[in-house]
Amino acid sequence: MSQDLIDDLLKQWRRERPELDPSAMGIVGRILRLAGHLQRGAEEALKPFGLSLWQFDVLATLRRSGAPYLLSPTQLMRAVMLSSGAMTNRLDRLESAGLVKRQPDPSDRRGVLITLTPEGHRLVDRAIVARFDQAQRTVASLSPAERDSLENGLRSLLGSVENPA
Repeated sequence: MSQDLIDDLLKQWRRERPELDPSAMGIVGRILRLAGHLQRGAEEALKPFGLSLWQFDVLATLRRSGAPYLLSPTQLMRAVMLSSGAMTNRLDRLESAGLVKRQPDPSDRRGVLITLTPEGHRLVDRAIVARFDQAQRTVASLSPAERDSLENGLRSLLGSVENPA
């Protein structure tokens, strides 16, 4: 297996601080570097559609919720992990672009629901194809067994970080 920048960093820390175990930084450092590459790849795949990753995330969340593609701002906020203020700002921008619209919540007179407009629906349906293709190209070098192993390991790690014991 080939060496990478992270291996060099670990070797240097082992030399400089032999009493410390830097091995966990091999995983964390690679995930952080990989996250940057993955985000840039996603942004690049979405660029032809005039979408940023945050816009796509909101539209895709509505789209994958199923017909009639309605969610409350709170449901959207939780799904894309944003604060209330950030979600309001993003919904305002998406609404101004004609991709989503607010409508009264029939079960809560004070509430609103967010729905995809026909334009938003068409756009996210085209963009998701490019996004999935980009994701497939990203993992193409991994065997099915490696993909399963990586997915399970990352699921476990993410669970332990998001829900510490």
